[in-house]
Amino acid sequence: MSTPAGEKHPLAGFDARERGFNRPVEFSRTASGYQATLRYETTHIVTPEAPSTAEALQHLIALLQAQGYTQLRSQQSYRDGIYLGSQELWVDYPDRQADPEVGLLGLLKKWLGRSPG
Repeated sequence: MSTPAGEKHPLAGFDARERGFNRPVEFSRTASGYQATLRYETTHIVTPEAPSTAEALQHLIALLQAQGYTQLRSQQSYRDGIYLGSQELWVDYPDRQADPEVGLLGLLKKWLGRSPG
């Protein structure tokens, strides 16, 4: 059973279809840590338990990036149930870099992508 942790972060960015979004991430206290929850359209993600809310948020970011979400950023808006407004700075999460292609196909794409000169 989980209970609210009194912490919320708006999370903004672009979804896999390149549409902008801004939704709250809520945190729950569990028997052995914290979980982050995000609801966005038909997406409902609950992270595995993590030792801290920061680690649960990092896990959520990684899950979203693996699904094609980009330009993600968050800002803490509630701490211990107290509304912070816009006092906290936004935290940007760098997009994941695509894995480089290797082998003959990768070399061919690299060679064809070169500009003359």
